[in-house]
Amino acid sequence: MGQRIHFVIDPQGWCCMGLIIFVWLYNTVFIPKVILFPHYEEGNISLVTVLCYYFCSLFCIGSLLRASIADPGKLPENQKIPITEREYWELCNKCNMMRPKRSHHCSRCGHCVRRMDHHCPWINNCVGEDNHWLFLQLCFYTQIFSCYTLILDFCHYYYFLPLKKDNW
Repeated sequence: MGQRIHFVIDPQGWCCMGLIIFVWLYNTVFIPKVILFPHYEEGNISLVTVLCYYFCSLFCIGSLLRASIADPGKLPENQKIPITEREYWELCNKCNMMRPKRSHHCSRCGHCVRRMDHHCPWINNCVGEDNHWLFLQLCFYTQIFSCYTLILDFCHYYYFLPLKKDNW
């Protein structure tokens, strides 16, 4: 995987990223305040449950940031094509650059990406050869965090004992 940082300036992508960060902050601040901490104080759940929730939250936002700024496999401007591989390269009709066969041009980013899957507005970046694994990691951690939050919400309403003190 490439170590270069890739940054896209796209208004739609910034709106999607802002929405994701808002939902993450809501789940990291509001859910523990209403569900986790009151039930922990009354002994209904353990400290491990609270710590696991925060670890899931940390992994989720960390993978979001890594997938957002990772280079997806952007092709360099002046690249040297080996003579033996020239038959596997083609000309991009949008940016007039030579690119490998499975590369695609992203109209949002304005460049060609090796093994491009799609441009994801939620991470404001293309999903390509170098950050595909990070995107899958983000999907996995988001699913774990969402399921954990839903399980806690379900347990709060149907399984845990009612709270003794009033909680807004």
